[in-house]
Amino acid sequence: MLALWSISFVLLCSWRLSYAQYEHLGFAIAYQEPEQDLYTPPELPADTPRIQLRLAGEKRKHNEGRVEVFYEGEWGTVCDDDFTIHAAQVICRELGYFEAISWSPSSKYGKGEGRIWFDNVHCKGKEKSLAQCESNGIGVSDCKHSEDVGVVCSDKRIPGFKFVNTLTNNINSLNIQVEDVRIRPILASYRKRIPVTEGYVEVKDGGKWKQICDDEWTQMNSRVICGMFGFPGQKRYNTRVYKMFARRRKPSYWDYTINCTGKEAHLSSCTLGHTLSNSTCEEGTPVVVSCIPGRAFAPTPMTGYKKAFRQEQPLVRLRGGAVVGEGRVEVLKNGEWGTICDDNWNLLAATVVCRELGFGSAKEALSGGQLGQGMGPVHMNEVQCSGFEKSVTECSFNMEKDSEGCSHEEDAGVKCNVPAMGFQQRLRLSGGRNPFEGRVEVLVERNGSLVWGTVCGEGWTTMEAMVVCRQLGLGFASNAFQETWYWPGAVNADAVVMSGVRCAGTEMSLSHCLHHGEYLSCPKGGGRFAAGVSCSETAPDLVLNPQVVEQTTYLEDRPMFMLQCAYEENCLASTSSATPANSPRRLLRFSSQIHNNGQSDFRPKISRENWVWHDCHRHYHSMEVFTHYDLLSTNGTKVAEGHKASFCLEDSECDEGIEKRYECANFGEQGITVGCWDTYRHDIDCQWVDITDVKPGDYIFQIVINPNYEVAESDYTNNIVKCRCRYDGHRIWMYNCHIGGSFSAETEDTFPGLINNQVTHR
Repeated sequence: MLALWSISFVLLCSWRLSYAQYEHLGFAIAYQEPEQDLYTPPELPADTPRIQLRLAGEKRKHNEGRVEVFYEGEWGTVCDDDFTIHAAQVICRELGYFEAISWSPSSKYGKGEGRIWFDNVHCKGKEKSLAQCESNGIGVSDCKHSEDVGVVCSDKRIPGFKFVNTLTNNINSLNIQVEDVRIRPILASYRKRIPVTEGYVEVKDGGKWKQICDDEWTQMNSRVICGMFGFPGQKRYNTRVYKMFARRRKPSYWDYTINCTGKEAHLSSCTLGHTLSNSTCEEGTPVVVSCIPGRAFAPTPMTGYKKAFRQEQPLVRLRGGAVVGEGRVEVLKNGEWGTICDDNWNLLAATVVCRELGFGSAKEALSGGQLGQGMGPVHMNEVQCSGFEKSVTECSFNMEKDSEGCSHEEDAGVKCNVPAMGFQQRLRLSGGRNPFEGRVEVLVERNGSLVWGTVCGEGWTTMEAMVVCRQLGLGFASNAFQETWYWPGAVNADAVVMSGVRCAGTEMSLSHCLHHGEYLSCPKGGGRFAAGVSCSETAPDLVLNPQVVEQTTYLEDRPMFMLQCAYEENCLASTSSATPANSPRRLLRFSSQIHNNGQSDFRPKISRENWVWHDCHRHYHSMEVFTHYDLLSTNGTKVAEGHKASFCLEDSECDEGIEKRYECANFGEQGITVGCWDTYRHDIDCQWVDITDVKPGDYIFQIVINPNYEVAESDYTNNIVKCRCRYDGHRIWMYNCHIGGSFSAETEDTFPGLINNQVTHR
């Protein structure tokens, strides 16, 4: 009998892979961006001073930094006096970025050196060069470098941008400014591979793709290029075949060579080499790179892995990110996972983290707990890396005061460059009111051609929706829909092409999930019963406080006649049905304090008209299965009949400066605000485990919150608390309570048979 379930292989489509595919798509297929005017190089009046610009300093992404001006053979800065967003716009446009996002005064990116070339700058925003803006005059300033201005430019580059060099010498001081970069596969064997790992390095300048002369090209240059495209390392390649190809087809070279140190996260931070004479590469050939992909992205088993990856116990991990290669940085120290404080956190350190984890260089070094707050200790502060460390744990940091002055509000994070796998092109949302919602439509191969179709809505859950939102780069799932009659999708895509989808929630593509394969089974059909999703850029993250559980545990013998309400709600063991009214049940009682450390409020899945009234608690419960309480033997076997506790969700307390938004009284709105926590006290009915029938011994106590993944969270791995406990028949001791996954694998192994809330196939 043929197995119904199968894991499908990734469709290998020949999609054009360029740097643009590394940016998140701003609009879905039905929401195209407006066309932009083609760029024309500026023609400056003869009396305008010739300057060049760059973004320098302590960056957290490549398109931001301290504004530096090259004039008369010397780099200098710009003062923040009278500076406005209009001046920032002129600077960003001059550097080839589409627009300015913001600007920062008071040397946010560190103090510069040399002259302060511009002060009291007044721009209208339409000038072609900063030198055309009104100012005190070039070199006339009463500022100090503590007033150096910085800007943040958009990721998007100006279409058709062409680098214009106004200098006759000192060009090796200039950063590289081009519209786009790509690795173009040349050999037939690499054209069919996804991701593209080997080929010509080409830059787009003036709207045309051009090769780079390999004169003075180094492995450090290759390291930077591979890092930009999501690869942690590079390797040697067969030079003979590329020389033969270059002789057959005359290359079109860019006017300059390139110099990188290997520490750069992006080509724009490298400097120009020498100018090619007549745009020819006399004895050389076009630059070729051959990159080593991370294990998760490798098309086939490849050599060179041992050089690119650490095989032993990982010392670094990412948590709380919406997509692969993004998250809060956590490091393992003394057997316990902790976070990194964002003091001095920059692209250099972030790139070390990304490469260590099998990704490329860092797109952005995140600060301020932007991807949610961690738990446990802050292990590292003021991290300083050279850029060539194998692990961020090898970088220097504040040894004496690891976490003094740091809180989890300052947790550092990263966004890494990952290879372009073409996943976004095989999935779309159709019919929604905005690009973040709609009916799910997938591209599959049928009878030798690619067709769009729907996914069967039967059994569609939050886990599957999370994968869809991740695949499209739209963040987290906020809702999963089994019917989409209100979202009319493409008429020619109504047919069901995928059914029985079951995801673990961690896959990069919906095609990686378990599903029926070619043997479709969807009784209701597609159309109005097709699966749909709505996505959100943020998500909540619930974390149970283990110390509160440990500190509030005690035993109570309670007579059965006082437990009738709890008995009706199935909060007691099954043997309680035969217990006389005056006989006691022994209850293991404790408090639960559940924090929301995420980026958005935790709200119940069902609407308030479907909430259930509970006589025991005298309020409405918005989630019937919110927690699981279990007592297990040391080998993981249940020894006490745990139960599924329902909750009314409200803000019991909040961090300083945060206002409560949810309360259970008077049929109020339910949820847990970011920065607040919901406390279910030990003296509330059903806040216990019935251990009447448990014999004395050593056990493991386990609590799991949001166990059925009904509500999307940024991290499910921290939804479990485990404790060791000893029961002597009269007293109970609770100790070693901790969040699942907060300790090293060796420590977790001392809790055999336990789940650690890693999402698994259901």
